[in-house]
Amino acid sequence: MTSIYEEIGGQEALITVVDDFYDRVLADPGLAGYFTGSNMSRLKGRQVEFFAAALGGPDHYGGQSMKDVHRGMGIDQPAFDRVAELLSDSLLDAGVTDQTVKEIIGAIAPLSKDIVALGG
Repeated sequence: MTSIYEEIGGQEALITVVDDFYDRVLADPGLAGYFTGSNMSRLKGRQVEFFAAALGGPDHYGGQSMKDVHRGMGIDQPAFDRVAELLSDSLLDAGVTDQTVKEIIGAIAPLSKDIVALGG
């Protein structure tokens, strides 16, 4: 059985999707502020590692837990949902099938409990 990681094209495809995804996020006035002062090169690398591990590829994610890395950022549910929407757009534009995009977003959706700040 092929993993989602392999299905979407592996490491090279993930790098392309993550680059496009962060271009979209940083262009969104409601989201860009969350990334002020971030080392985007490092962030993109960690994101590729995270997605690779989450989608059945190499499990080399060396970053902090989702809860720890997002602590104190004040991320609300609408911001989380917008990020998921932009990720979907990036995946679809990269040629990932609608069904696979739904599977990926379904796998990421439960992370909201660790990312969204309690009380908004």
